[in-house]
Parts: sequence; structure tokens; C-alpha cells
Amino acid sequence: MSAFGAEWLALREPYDARARNPTILDAAVASLSGHASVNIADLACGTGSTLRAFSRRVTARQNWRLVDNDLGLLARAAESTPAGVNAVPVPLDLYRDLEAALDGPLDLVTVSALLDLVSEDWLERLVVEIAARQVPIYIALTYDGRIEFDSPDPGDTVIVASVNRHQRNDKGFGPALGPAAAMAAVARLEAVGYFVHHGIADWMLGPDDREMQNEVLSGWAAASRELGELPIAEVAGWLMRRREAVAGGRSSIRVGHVDVFARPTGIL
Repeated sequence: MSAFGAEWLALREPYDARARNPTILDAAVASLSGHASVNIADLACGTGSTLRAFSRRVTARQNWRLVDNDLGLLARAAESTPAGVNAVPVPLDLYRDLEAALDGPLDLVTVSALLDLVSEDWLERLVVEIAARQVPIYIALTYDGRIEFDSPDPGDTVIVASVNRHQRNDKGFGPALGPAAAMAAVARLEAVGYFVHHGIADWMLGPDDREMQNEVLSGWAAASRELGELPIAEVAGWLMRRREAVAGGRSSIRVGHVDVFARPTGIL
């Protein structure tokens, strides 16, 4: 399953929805209070999960700019837009055209499950652009490197370390920040005078979440094999044992994520 395919995004959406930090989400929604109409840009929108999680909480008229470079995902996002919400799909390459994605009136920028894939330079561009416009930003579900299993396996430590090194490879935006992304964003936003809230937003995968666990485990094994630092037999053995634990209902996994909301000083 592709890491950015529609099937994967559909599988992860309910876990994302449960993981979103409610305090951070409330702060982002509150930033729009008092507006009769709001303009929101959702960067790397995928199939529109952030719009669906966010829009039902906003009472103002909503105009969403859904930005992605995948026309198929954009079409799905447009088709699933809730009634009463105006959403315009915008096909753009965010690496090349970030500034264009932010053109025009904006009351909020949203970014979900993206920042750990981008480079330090791209993050700097994003912070500079929103600070120049004095626009709040809601950054959700940034992976932070924490992976915890309820029943340890001898291979966990080396696999997790390998996955986190792989996270720093170029994902299309330059060398990725990976697990350092959330705190790098907090530091950069504070440096430009933003007031920043952040909190954990972890996936909690229990014994009944077999399909999700197997997809996540397969993705981690593939990342480790791609990095090429560990013997293939070692990675395969770890994956086999982990899948056996999932099949037997003996596996629970916590995957660490961080949510961030930042606003210019003076905006409540």
C-alpha cells in the first residue's frame, strides 16, 4: 500500500481523528471565532481528512483551499466535502509553489501528517510566509520518533532506530527533518514571535486494530530494508514475529505524534 495512496489514507483516517489533540484542535477552532466567513488553506490535503475533522466544529461560512499535487486525491477530497462547505481543489507542487498556495486572503493554514517529511529549508519557507501574512497555523499529526510496543521483541530497538534514520531521507522536499520536525516547527514559530501550543497526538493501536498494525509494521520493515543497514533476514524475522503477535491478539503499539497550533501575538 502506497504511503500516500488513497487506500492508506482511508485506513489511517479514523486513527488520526482519535489521535488529534483536542486542546490543540480547540485552540485552532477558537482562532476563527467571531468571523462570519473564514478562508482556510489545507496544505497536502490528501483526501480531505483535516477538512472533515475540522469543518464540523466551525460555525462560520467556510472557504477551503485544498492543496495537493495528486489529482486523484484532490478529486476524492472534493467529492467528500461536507455540505455547506465551499472547497476549491488546487493542484500544486508544494516544494516548488508553496508561496502560490498561500496567495490571497487567509484566516488559517492547516498542515497534517506532512512536517516530518519536509526539509529544514522548506519549513523555514513556510514559517516566513505565514509570519509575513500574520496567519495562524494548525499543524497536526507530525511523527516524532516514538514507537512503543506493549510486548517487547529483541529486534524492536534496531528496527525503530533504522526507521527513524530512514525518516530523514529526502521525501521530495530535500533532506527530511523526520522525528525532529515538530520541535523544529515550535522553535521557528516562536522565533518569529508566534504564541505556540503543542501536545502529543499519539496513535494508539490495540489488539483489534490488526489491519492498521500490519500495514504500519510492513511499512517500517520496508523502510528498514530500503535503508540497507540491517541484514534482510533480521528484518524479515522481526516482521514475522510481530505479525504473529498481531494475529494472536497480543500486540498493541503507540506511535508518537505531536500537534501544534501557533498564532501571531495579539490574535486570541
